[in-house]
Amino acid sequence: MKDSMKQKGFELLEKLSQAHGAPGQESEVRRIFRKELGETVRTDRAGNIFYEKKGSSERPRILIAAHMDEVGLAVQAITEEGLLRFVTLGGWWAHTLLAKRVRVRTAEGIEIPGVIGAKPPHFLAESELNKLMTVEDMFIDVGAKDAAEVRAFGIGLGDAIVPESSFTHMHNPDLLLSKAFDDRAGLSVAVHAALETAKTPHPNTLIFAGTVQEEVGTRGARATAFSTSPDLAIIVEGAPADDLPGVGKQERQAAIGCGPQIRLMDSTAILNREFIRFVTETAEKNAIPYQLAVRRKAGTDAAPIQQHASGVPSVVIAVPSRYIHTHNTILDISDYLNTVKLLVALLETLDENVSEKIGSFAD
Repeated sequence: MKDSMKQKGFELLEKLSQAHGAPGQESEVRRIFRKELGETVRTDRAGNIFYEKKGSSERPRILIAAHMDEVGLAVQAITEEGLLRFVTLGGWWAHTLLAKRVRVRTAEGIEIPGVIGAKPPHFLAESELNKLMTVEDMFIDVGAKDAAEVRAFGIGLGDAIVPESSFTHMHNPDLLLSKAFDDRAGLSVAVHAALETAKTPHPNTLIFAGTVQEEVGTRGARATAFSTSPDLAIIVEGAPADDLPGVGKQERQAAIGCGPQIRLMDSTAILNREFIRFVTETAEKNAIPYQLAVRRKAGTDAAPIQQHASGVPSVVIAVPSRYIHTHNTILDISDYLNTVKLLVALLETLDENVSEKIGSFAD
């Protein structure tokens, strides 16, 4: 893999993962998408953003979708003591929240640092030590002496909150640590592939999309399908890595360093098998490692997109990322680059004949 491609990957991953992009507040991520791909991009009324590139043929229209939002929080109330109560935006496990730093974004776009407060063990009763606190019992301290000072900071109800977590190269510099690789890893892959396909011919029309509000119910994806009318869809994700204690090697389907995950199904979507076969054959032809997955829980933007109109054959390709939906996620740059490589190879070969075969169901 070219060093320049790897460096571009580092650059995109850092910029996009560090951006503030809680569900419904994706403007900073949209700005990066626009800056990378040019002013020809457009948005729809839901806030999704699109870059369309015509090739040698109008069809098939291929949608490459990655969501811009990350799991976050929102200000629910301000106490007299100047503390913030909050609600979750997306799926959090309360264990991961206490004592973590956050960034509160005001309506004016100013970011205020804060911390999710945690009592020292000295003040905890024996009955509290082994009890999981609920989100309803938690609060954020932004260093204000009372509610009036919180409001003077510019903080108001509904303001979005995201984790504070710096972008870090680990001791092995190809392993990256940051917040929001779900789904800024997928969005980085989509943007990177858009830049790469600008250098080569392709027999189709490509629509690269950044979708909104995936983490709170794939809300932007439904509008995206209406806005783009695709023939095929590739959803690019940052999938939860499962190379963790308690998961046997034979059960692992998203180990970091082992290539992109190609998802067969999850709890919301069963993906098109003919399309999956084409993806795996393309990976093998290009010597790209991959992992197949059947997931018991969760879902992606694939569910509403594949149900659009008379149906959109879809696949999900993901960069394995450890510890998603927490403040700190880890990925391997080799998985990212192999996902870019696979996506570009697909886009260079998906033509009208392949599209018709995938969607024909001529059993």
